[in-house]
Amino acid sequence: MTATADSIALRLTPSVRYVLRIADTALIHAQRLAEGCGHAPVLEEDIALSNLALDSLGQARALLTHAAALEGQGFDEDQFAFLREEHQFLNLTLVEQPLRKPSAHSPGGDFADTVLRNLFVAAWMKALFTRLQGSTDATLAAIAAKSLKEVRYHQQHAADWVVRLGDGTEESARRLQAALARAWPYVAELFVADEVDAAAAATGLGPSRAELREAWQAEVGAVFAEAKLQTPMATPFVSTGTQGRHSEHLGYILAELQYLPRRYPGGVW
Repeated sequence: MTATADSIALRLTPSVRYVLRIADTALIHAQRLAEGCGHAPVLEEDIALSNLALDSLGQARALLTHAAALEGQGFDEDQFAFLREEHQFLNLTLVEQPLRKPSAHSPGGDFADTVLRNLFVAAWMKALFTRLQGSTDATLAAIAAKSLKEVRYHQQHAADWVVRLGDGTEESARRLQAALARAWPYVAELFVADEVDAAAAATGLGPSRAELREAWQAEVGAVFAEAKLQTPMATPFVSTGTQGRHSEHLGYILAELQYLPRRYPGGVW
């Protein structure tokens, strides 16, 4: 995505970056989940996925509003969502991967990809929001306390489906294992600590991502055991979305997400 006259320039301090990593992950995760509306295997799950997307969108709104306040130039949540460029988004690369096949010849896009990613993201958010309740930033702590109630449900909902597929038929187990192979290369980024994490930990703003690994592994490992899933071997690859360097997929997401505000600047309903 190229820069436009409507783009905003940001002062990305470590604190702003830290909050944006969480906010952008929730926002892009919500956008991907919303794409699944009308494509779930049963009607009840179609509605459930839409509700999960709305929860994630609500978390993103609160966090983007707070990030804008920390940034200090008077921007609001809408400007942060709609007027930033691709390199200014700091979401985990995992959440920008497609959940539906763009073509009949493309890999992935199975319902197993959706529920497995929901498990990974919800378990990560659960570990993070649990720790953020003790943040020295009172607003961030309050957002975490509210959001924790939602991601606990998200984690349980996803876990139920992962177990159902993994311990189901031979076909469902095969598809789930294939989805795991597609998602696993992006998991390492969930726990990569850098200077932003170090600054957050030093000031009490929030935990380093590395501190979330143990809780995440305990949650996910218990589900894997029940679902009879084999954890893949670690790979040297580490994705870089939280550094602003994304896969080829984010630009397409932002093109849809940002079209109306950029096409009609200042438009109101």
